[in-house]
Amino acid sequence: MTTLLAFLHHAGAFALVAALTAELVLLRSELTLRSARRLQVADMMVGLSAMTALAAGLVRVFHFEKGAAYYFHSWPFLGKLGLFILLALLSIYPTLVFAAWGKAMRRGEAPDFEPGRLRKVRAIVHTELAGIVLIVLFAAMMARGVGFFG
Repeated sequence: MTTLLAFLHHAGAFALVAALTAELVLLRSELTLRSARRLQVADMMVGLSAMTALAAGLVRVFHFEKGAAYYFHSWPFLGKLGLFILLALLSIYPTLVFAAWGKAMRRGEAPDFEPGRLRKVRAIVHTELAGIVLIVLFAAMMARGVGFFG
């Protein structure tokens, strides 16, 4: 079971990076009805992969591996979890933007993407990808036993 959970945790994390990268690529091109649909699918994959990584990770922390007490005495773990939550909160804005396109897309029209809003969504996706780099650093520190209190 621990191997399956580790696999799900890592697969979710890799899928998250892939989905965010897809969003970033799609945000660099002209917004068409087709690319808008793809952005919505990529954003759905961001949410699903993040939930998979988080759920598998929390099950590992609370029911397998070394136990919650071990992990909650590790500042890299707390940093990793806190940063993940912060990035999840940041990701709400692009999701709301993409969801608001529903009416125009049902009419068969490409949604309107104001330049300021586009810059903000791009900045958030860039921030999410940069944050994942820090999460990987924290994970490596945890794996090496760095930063435990007590």
